[in-house]
Amino acid sequence: MIVQGLRISVALGLLLAPCVASAQQLDNSQIMSTLGQVKSAAPAVDVALLVEEANANVGKGVAALPNWGKLSELSQLIVEIDFENNSTAIEPKSYRTVGLIADALHHPDLFRYKFLIVGHSSATGTAKRNLELSQKRADAINEALSTTFAVSPARLFSVGAGEEWPIDPGHPESADNRRVQLINLGLLK
Repeated sequence: MIVQGLRISVALGLLLAPCVASAQQLDNSQIMSTLGQVKSAAPAVDVALLVEEANANVGKGVAALPNWGKLSELSQLIVEIDFENNSTAIEPKSYRTVGLIADALHHPDLFRYKFLIVGHSSATGTAKRNLELSQKRADAINEALSTTFAVSPARLFSVGAGEEWPIDPGHPESADNRRVQLINLGLLK
């Protein structure tokens, strides 16, 4: 079966420079060192508004929108997660990486925080289909974290951005644009 590489961007905290690691290099201490540097000045994000803006701007981009711009202020740790081709099924070899992320979310330093999972796609299909697929992949990561790895669903939110916020805008069909981000939304209330 054809497997598409999917980038998972774990964007937690307010670091200025992203940290990049392949799935083979990723370990729990690396995730914790990035995720544990959360600052109190994180911008407030309205998840419902993000969903509304993404749906209203299919094919127009979201990075310049005020609420989506807040997300780009946060740092990222990028790792590979593989999904079956044109599917939301996470490849079994990627569960180790999802498990490492879950271990970090269970750590006492991060246990008080909530996270937004943002799905992204490349521009290989229609903008509407890519938005739907990115939402479903973000939901798949959310479900894996909350069911398989017992992260409280009250701490997890998801939204799809489709092809509207590419990490490589010069190459919109690049596999680098297919990713999921976890963004720290701050303390649970």
